Amino acid sequence: MYKYLFGPVPSRRLGMSLGVDLVPHKVCSLNCIYCECGSTTKLTIDRKEYVPYDIVIKELEHYFQNNTTPDYITFSGSGEPTLNSRIGDIIQFIQSNILGIPIAVLTNGTLLHQKQVRKELLDASVVLPSLDAASDLTFRKINRPFHDLDIDKYIKGIVDFRNEFKGQIWLEVFIIPGYNDNVNDLDLLKKAFERINPDSIQLNTLDRPGAVSKIRSSNREELQNIVDYWQLDNVEIVAKSPARKDIKSYREDIESAILETIQRRPCTLDDLAKILGLHINEINKYLDVLEFDGKVKSVRQKRGIFYKVK
Repeated sequence: MYKYLFGPVPSRRLGMSLGVDLVPHKVCSLNCIYCECGSTTKLTIDRKEYVPYDIVIKELEHYFQNNTTPDYITFSGSGEPTLNSRIGDIIQFIQSNILGIPIAVLTNGTLLHQKQVRKELLDASVVLPSLDAASDLTFRKINRPFHDLDIDKYIKGIVDFRNEFKGQIWLEVFIIPGYNDNVNDLDLLKKAFERINPDSIQLNTLDRPGAVSKIRSSNREELQNIVDYWQLDNVEIVAKSPARKDIKSYREDIESAILETIQRRPCTLDDLAKILGLHINEINKYLDVLEFDGKVKSVRQKRGIFYKVK
């Protein structure tokens, strides 16, 4: 069992993806209202070696000596991976020693205004930054950033990275009805897209409950209306969770283990991670499918969101 690697997990966009988690649970520069991993516990922009480089390298070496090759090695997790000051060194190690596997970085993009962070990501194959708003007011309502961050610095950082990076940029936009789907916010986002010039703009929305209550997901028609309003060729709606079952890494035994566990008693994400010895992100992927299939339901209580058999 690895401490900082997880999966491979069935990813909607990256196929069979081996996750690398470089920060402790919910260390992040944002505290997004929609985060399925829960509220941020350490809101910061301080970069340091949160997870030891040497241990990550040993885990990577062991994994590739004993397992099949994934489609991607993906830096992600339950926090912001670019907060780890050694992410560039780990990318360099993979590039030099684990040949032929593309590297993806899932980042909120808030630290790309720092030249050093941009430099450290240049050897990735694809970077997937987020941008949910292009006005500072909406940015603060949805993403609840560390106080030093502002939307102009945020967007300029992604623009600067686009000008320096030779790989693919897939920009994720998370739509929350009533927050960023009005005409003004959509117009400002389109202007930001034109500056950034990403290879793909991927519209996403809630699959399951977010960090706060009383927000809902957009339905397919609402998302399609936004696509039609923008009239851009590179916008796509991210496929819904059932597509994960078609990915070769989808494991029925993990699905069964989750169902058997919550059949005995309702559990939070943290409970399931501890009981099953799996990473929170991995459990999240399976809960998406189980909720869509109507096999489980979520209930918000004082201690958090509990999952139970439906």
